[in-house]
Amino acid sequence: MHLDPFELHRPTTVDETVDLAGRLAPDVDYLAGGTDLLPNYKMHLNVRANLIALEDVSELRGISLDRVGAMVRLADLEADAAFAASFPGVVAAAREVATPLVRASGTLGGNLLVETRCFFFNQSLPWRESLGYCLKADGDRCHVVPQKVKCYATFSGDIAPALAVVDAEVEVAGPSGRRRLPVSRLYDPVGDGIHRHKLAAGELIVAVHFPPESRGLKATYRKLRIRPSFDFPELGVAVAARQDAGGRISRLALSLGGLETYPRRFDDLTEPMVGTVPTPATVRALADEVQKRVRPVHNTFLAPEYRKKMAGVFVRRATAEVLGVPESSP
Repeated sequence: MHLDPFELHRPTTVDETVDLAGRLAPDVDYLAGGTDLLPNYKMHLNVRANLIALEDVSELRGISLDRVGAMVRLADLEADAAFAASFPGVVAAAREVATPLVRASGTLGGNLLVETRCFFFNQSLPWRESLGYCLKADGDRCHVVPQKVKCYATFSGDIAPALAVVDAEVEVAGPSGRRRLPVSRLYDPVGDGIHRHKLAAGELIVAVHFPPESRGLKATYRKLRIRPSFDFPELGVAVAARQDAGGRISRLALSLGGLETYPRRFDDLTEPMVGTVPTPATVRALADEVQKRVRPVHNTFLAPEYRKKMAGVFVRRATAEVLGVPESSP
């Protein structure tokens, strides 16, 4: 595999970056850590003639309890003791991304915008030529669910569910200026594996902001994958909670990734539990309802039926952990 020729641009400010992207559009990509983009380029997947490297844009850096820059390396995030103490679920998710070598290059913003995945899309050029191209790269049909309208590639990031449950916000910059929106609203629930987020052309993530009231939430992240030391999630479950002195739930949030084209929160299931004392039975009821609702398809290596069942298992285990209740029997 080899990289096709491209022109590399190295701006130093956010304004310069956005202006450059506007002038080069649509034949342009942003380059952060490159751990996903460059391997895809080597497989000739949606290659652009221009790459804008974000390495020299200083505003995209920095770690504090209020803000983490989009270009912060995942390895640096997981090594920050103060941040880990305040947001343990986010750091738990960061530690589950790929390998230490990948995390040394991969960035927070890059993981939020990592490509959706599918075993028909993420293959070599000769493999794709033998089958026929798909909607996501040069073709006109989806091989997962045969039709010509919707791409069923699956959301494959780890960090987004963990950020969603602590109500983090992304700061976005683009041709129309800057805006902030909740991480959970960065993704498009009515989109697909191609149109998966709500960023406009030329926009980039500048930073992730954390509300002070989310510091110290008890949180966890659990991940299902074939090779525990490397693979993208076949399922990712993030839970964050707070309880009062009597054990009553004062806050509970749940988000799942790896099953659909976007990370999905289940607020309508968790909010009714606020004000109650959790029990193994209520935790199991929550997990059972989540399992009923998720609809994985056959686009990764594990069977949809297995991923669906494990969604219930992982939700039950993660929720029981953060709420401090015993797990009910399988």
